[in-house]
Amino acid sequence: MNTTIKRQYLSFMLLFFILVTGAIFRLYRLPEYITFLGDEGRDVLVVKRIIVDHEFTLLGPITSVGSVYMGPIYYYFMVPFLWAWQLDPVGPAVMVVFFSLATIFLLYRFGSEFFHPSVGLLSSFFYATSPLTILYGRSSWNPNIVPFFALLLMYSLSKVVIQNKKNWFIIAGFSLGVLLQLHYVTFVFLPIIFIILVFYRSRFSVRVLGFGFLSFLLSYSPFLLFEFRHQFVNINGIFRFFLEGKNSSQSPTLPLWGETFLDVFIRIFWRLLIVFDARITKLAVLVMFVIFWLKRNDIRKNQIFFQGCTILFIWLFVGLGFLSVYKGLIYDYYLGSFFPLPFLLFGVVSFLLIKSNILGRGLVVFFVIFLTFAHGEKSPLKTEPNNLLANTREVAKFIYEKTKGQKYNFALIAQGNSDHAYRYFLEAWNNKPVTIENPAIDPTRQTVTRDLFVVCEEKVCKPLGHPLWEIAGFGRAQIVGEWKVSTAEVFHLTRYSEENDNK
Repeated sequence: MNTTIKRQYLSFMLLFFILVTGAIFRLYRLPEYITFLGDEGRDVLVVKRIIVDHEFTLLGPITSVGSVYMGPIYYYFMVPFLWAWQLDPVGPAVMVVFFSLATIFLLYRFGSEFFHPSVGLLSSFFYATSPLTILYGRSSWNPNIVPFFALLLMYSLSKVVIQNKKNWFIIAGFSLGVLLQLHYVTFVFLPIIFIILVFYRSRFSVRVLGFGFLSFLLSYSPFLLFEFRHQFVNINGIFRFFLEGKNSSQSPTLPLWGETFLDVFIRIFWRLLIVFDARITKLAVLVMFVIFWLKRNDIRKNQIFFQGCTILFIWLFVGLGFLSVYKGLIYDYYLGSFFPLPFLLFGVVSFLLIKSNILGRGLVVFFVIFLTFAHGEKSPLKTEPNNLLANTREVAKFIYEKTKGQKYNFALIAQGNSDHAYRYFLEAWNNKPVTIENPAIDPTRQTVTRDLFVVCEEKVCKPLGHPLWEIAGFGRAQIVGEWKVSTAEVFHLTRYSEENDNK
């Protein structure tokens, strides 16, 4: 066995180990750890209606910035998994695990093809063990699969630019159409693609651009069809999303932009790679870019390596620069478009140090040990599972058994949660609660049943007289039953009887 074959075999075995490690971290006690609240319940309700009731949709999840919706592609990704798991919400969570593992594999391919196999192995290993990628790689939510399609888009563009494989622009167009439906933050890829097209315009003929654009239209068409029919209501909301933000009255001044840029720049390395301390991260990032500067001549000697670095820097600086225009709070999941970047950059810097001298190799060994320890120390698996899915199912089953197939109304008293998760199980078991309509729609109050079941997740529960519409719309009521079920309290209310006043 010659040296090349031995190296390929070793790389294959290490990649297999990395993928198994990533799978263990993401699948371990998955049903106990997955998040299943109102948003997740809303999603599986929509997908259940696609599967069972054949109610197809052109709209995806609503955003947190108002009545603006995303595209429906995530719902259709969920369909085969929810169906295969017989409407168990664990199915879509497994789908997210598959996408996360695919991201690990694609990181290896990206690093190996455009830099060196060691870059691919280091990048994929630390992505597999990063606490934040584990957290977002094991629960069903539309932003959680953004990292895969972001990486697939940049990998495809790199195939065109670096290897002159022009057919990959079709994959790039398709990936962009998917990304724009997953979260509006992914619009940062529009200026990224524009800059790459300008820098490498000789690689993109009219024919290549045309096929890529058609591929984009194909994957983005469900959302575009809805927009054409409704005066582009959501696309207009996208501009408000970036230019107005949420709960912000600040003007887009240069100092504010610079402050936001520095914050997200450090945060993608801190939250994803270093994980311990922002101050250590600032030092590590400074060292990383000093090494890039010192090794700039070596990088330029290898044209493929140099172009790979150029793609990464365009992705980093143009993308973050555009994201920094947004004036609202930037949550961790907003950074999903950049999740693969710190791992690739770390892998590239590590390779440059390995090739330099023994001191550089020693420094790489130190950082590999440090990051492995840091990721293990901050692993989300060290916390106790939330058991949200089991608790919600238990409460819903209790109500299902109490109602005995009779019509009833339902309400949830909770801070920062909606009732969709409970409603999902009740509807999936063919015992859907009746929704109380506004008197203007239902003047005879046909939607008000005899019984109202209230689930309370708060510490102090007083359902009588509560201003929540599902309770207030029921009218004057009396409590006829109260139980502690799992982590919630369940109340059974009926219409108030005048006999109580005479007692």
